[in-house]
Amino acid sequence: MYSIRTATVADVETIRQLAQEIWYATYLSILSKEQLDYMLAEIYSTQKLTQQITDNEQTFMLIVEDKQIVAFAAYSPREEDSEIYKLHKLYCLPATQGKGYGKLLINEVSTKVLEAGKHLLELNVNRHNKAKSFYEKMGFKVMYEDDIAIGPYWMNDYIMRKELK
Repeated sequence: MYSIRTATVADVETIRQLAQEIWYATYLSILSKEQLDYMLAEIYSTQKLTQQITDNEQTFMLIVEDKQIVAFAAYSPREEDSEIYKLHKLYCLPATQGKGYGKLLINEVSTKVLEAGKHLLELNVNRHNKAKSFYEKMGFKVMYEDDIAIGPYWMNDYIMRKELK
């Protein structure tokens, strides 16, 4: 049994722990440990997550299974273009992958975007991440490639977009 709820500041440490577990399982085959450590410290610091939630910079949605948070997503209007919403994060614990939780979170975020009167959802995915095929099944299409500096490292991503109806 699962439920979906919006995260609060009280969930920050759990989100950080999930990110650690999920990122190493997901990215260690395509990124160096040093880059992973750096990016996790940058993106998932307690301060940064707390600010994102407190200042409504990103809305975090959580899937709770048997009283445990097992997946999360975060989204917001895109800074440069408020007509487009950005899915910043979508991660499920490896043990829960295949249960449909990623699809549930994308559908939940899509509903929230439509409720805000918008119709485009965009995300970045590493060009070597096998999640790309999942996003394509969910209706996202590659729009372009982008290489984004993060400290001394690079994120080599596809920018994917889906029109919501």
